[in-house]
Amino acid sequence: MIISLVVAASENNAIGKNNQLLWHLPKDMKFFKNVTWAMPVVMGRKTFESMGSKPLRGRKNIVITRKPDWKSEGISVVNSVDAAVALANELHYKEVFIIGGGEIYLIAFERASRIYMTRVHAELEGDTYFPVIERNDWALVNNTANAADEKHAYPFSFQLWERR
Repeated sequence: MIISLVVAASENNAIGKNNQLLWHLPKDMKFFKNVTWAMPVVMGRKTFESMGSKPLRGRKNIVITRKPDWKSEGISVVNSVDAAVALANELHYKEVFIIGGGEIYLIAFERASRIYMTRVHAELEGDTYFPVIERNDWALVNNTANAADEKHAYPFSFQLWERR
């Protein structure tokens, strides 16, 4: 099972503040949809709630929570990253996508073999950060730059990292 992280992070690794993204980048939303389409996406309960408490269409949605009786229609509920990966494996997926939030990324980081990152080229203040990608442990295998424009306040790059 390939465990992949999908994240958008600023140059200083900020990914959110007050349970919200720090930017609106339509090309990033399209990239995210294309990468995760028809695959299992794993997120924490707070991330799910920040997205309007609705499952992402066209994907198997798995939410991690410590609340034993928590439920939401169209969602598989588990209590750990390992349980989410096991469920995706039982359903015969070859790759599982961890999509946040900060606490879930920290737990999954050492288990991951790929990172699909949108690197936002700005230093931004947040209250949630992505772990540092150490170049001794990870190789940047693809990097596609995108300029700021009328729909994108910041320049950004789509990056694919693979564990060495």
